[in-house]
Amino acid sequence: MAPAPLPLLVAAFSLLFAAATPIRDVADACSSQVQAADFEHLNSTAMHLPLHHSRGPCSPVSVPSDLPFSALLTHDDARIASLAARLAKAAPSSSSARPRPTVTVASLYRANDDAAVDGSLASVPLTPGTSYGVGNYVTRMGLGTPAKPYIMVVDTGSSLTWLQCSPCRVSCHRQSGPVFDPKTSSSYAAVSCSTPQCNDLSTATLNPAACSSSDVCIYQASYGDSSFSVGYLSKDTVSFGSNSVPNFYYGCGQDNEGLFGRSAGLMGLARNKLSLLYQLAPTLGYSFSYCLPSSSSSGYLSIGSYNPGQYSYTPMVSSTLDDSLYFIKLSGMTVAGKPLAVSSSEYSSLPTIIDSGTVITRLPTTVYDALSKAVAGAMKGTKRADAYSILDTCFVGQASSLRVPAVSMAFSGGAALKLSAQNLLVDVDSSTTCLAFAPARSAAIIGNTQQQTFSVVYDVKSNRIGFAAGGCT
Repeated sequence: MAPAPLPLLVAAFSLLFAAATPIRDVADACSSQVQAADFEHLNSTAMHLPLHHSRGPCSPVSVPSDLPFSALLTHDDARIASLAARLAKAAPSSSSARPRPTVTVASLYRANDDAAVDGSLASVPLTPGTSYGVGNYVTRMGLGTPAKPYIMVVDTGSSLTWLQCSPCRVSCHRQSGPVFDPKTSSSYAAVSCSTPQCNDLSTATLNPAACSSSDVCIYQASYGDSSFSVGYLSKDTVSFGSNSVPNFYYGCGQDNEGLFGRSAGLMGLARNKLSLLYQLAPTLGYSFSYCLPSSSSSGYLSIGSYNPGQYSYTPMVSSTLDDSLYFIKLSGMTVAGKPLAVSSSEYSSLPTIIDSGTVITRLPTTVYDALSKAVAGAMKGTKRADAYSILDTCFVGQASSLRVPAVSMAFSGGAALKLSAQNLLVDVDSSTTCLAFAPARSAAIIGNTQQQTFSVVYDVKSNRIGFAAGGCT
């Protein structure tokens, strides 16, 4: 049985990416390294990587300039639906969610008779993970011996790191640069089914591991828009600049389909044994930080120690819904210095997740309605525009040219995000900008638009998340 057909949205994206301009060499215009001295929040002992918006001028992947913002919003809504499904331990039920794919693992080996799959695990319905795409952030990761660089999507909502691998027995999407070939790495090894890491796949991917007759562990990762990756659980040396760590466990994808742009794969930073964070923690420590740049600036991803005195902190909140995600508590919001006209209990009426891969922040409906009303009231002299897709509070003009009220998001413990115009509004076309918030379904999400240009630290050891303004260059 072949993998389930991808939805028309995926096909449309694929055509757009295929027609995109050639991948540019960003080394000439943008730095491929991060110097701690260039970013005041960085510690010189940690590992630092450049981080780029996928639609920015320094991005090593190309996104078509005519891609409508509505396509990004549709994709963002699919991610929200898949996060909600994870919390509900069920498949997405929203109309924006895509059909749940069934991947036939045996198809991965149709060209390899020596690695036939146990028939009892040949067809596995995939539990949806988290969707990601053109609204996200990318960096470079080295893999193998000798190390070769690969462009990876950074995602705090996913655990398993994976990338496309030759010979792509079933399917590989187009990517920037060559596909990783395990045969060229002297440190590569496939992982057997009897290892603890193979057993850990069920929590890392929300799907059971499969096993070949030759004892090769098979991972299956699926995402909210019916994108998926299936392949071998493997281990190799991972490198970031001059830092190398041996025996890094990751997925070597042989069937990869969906909205991955031109990236090689996904870098997972969630709270799970198989995530990049947890595997590097014994060497670098249990923390990472980033500054998500706007599409016109450069940012960083830093793994390891940081300068703690520069941040205001909010505790990570324990949750039985999904302990791999990062939960925090939103405690209040102000517009032009005035609290929103809602009771304090409304802010915690839904669990709140902070997520690098969601573009538009979702708030409890009563909080969103109060925010929309307050912002519209403060901007009553600005001409209103029609609603745009899921965004219903829109104005004529661009965010950078409008006078906007001061808006602040407060979190338990005293941490706050004081939003600039670019954090508050998002330009959806050349003449329209909209409030970058929407009502939540089953969970509030602090998205990446509100996080842009802040330094955000995930201190897992101390169970806290910190914010500091002015993080990007």
